[in-house]
Amino acid sequence: MNKSTKATECPKCGGKELGLGKQTGYAVMAPVKKMSLGSNVEYVICTACGFIIEGYVKKPEKFKGTI
Repeated sequence: MNKSTKATECPKCGGKELGLGKQTGYAVMAPVKKMSLGSNVEYVICTACGFIIEGYVKKPEKFKGTI
């Protein structure tokens, strides 16, 4: 997420209050064809309408060499 621009407004409803959420439980992103526990997925969410603006994994280094 270092190279992306920071979201400041919802493209769906124009809301300016955004929140950060994560999937819990077994909902992790796991690399294909690589033994790894994977990484949690986090989302930037509009708190007005619930639209998911962007999603990303917390530990992208776990996916190196998977393609």
